[in-house]
Amino acid sequence: MVDLGWLDSGTAYFGSRVDAVDLDLPSGLPGWTGRHVAAHVAANARALGRLVHWARTGEERPMYASPQARDAEIDELAAGLSAAKLATLVKETAGELRADLGRLTGAQWDAPVRTAQGRVVPATEIVWMRTREVWVHGVDLGGSFEDFPGELVDALVGDVVRMWGLRGQGPAMTLRPADREMTWHVAAPAGGDDGSEVRGTAAGLAAWLTGRGPAPAPDAPAIGRWL
Repeated sequence: MVDLGWLDSGTAYFGSRVDAVDLDLPSGLPGWTGRHVAAHVAANARALGRLVHWARTGEERPMYASPQARDAEIDELAAGLSAAKLATLVKETAGELRADLGRLTGAQWDAPVRTAQGRVVPATEIVWMRTREVWVHGVDLGGSFEDFPGELVDALVGDVVRMWGLRGQGPAMTLRPADREMTWHVAAPAGGDDGSEVRGTAAGLAAWLTGRGPAPAPDAPAIGRWL
């Protein structure tokens, strides 16, 4: 049984942020207003719905025709809809995706689909892709990683480390949260030493690693993108 709990609570969280802010104002993402964030999350629900269709039917449906098509859809929605209609679209598309996921059964959850980055993953990964989308973009609309369930924060940090590992990306370091009895190790891209130890709260580390917060210490290494 696939657990949709974090997805459902994240959908509610993002919806609450949409309702709480003025979407015409700048968001936490450089160059994007709240309109762009809302449009992106609505378009993402549609895109992931295409992957669910792929898993259910075997008919290949990529998330986006191209990166340019993705960006054009976000710009069109952000410019063409009122804030109220964007908020409605966020809720409607989230509901449609949730219903589509609820129709997947048995082996369909294991069916291979391809992410926008080109990775082939089982359909179960769609749930995590959407979970991180709604929670993290909630931060872009004035939320905080402190709002997240603790285990979700840990999963996000682990996801960044995993993605860096898949890309052979560094820098090498050990992430040691001050409020957890655990560590995460980022391997050096081409061997070498174990790098520095970076300490901070788990929420602070998650914010930094996902590009939503400052480095937890002045001597923390420079990091690259997450997704």
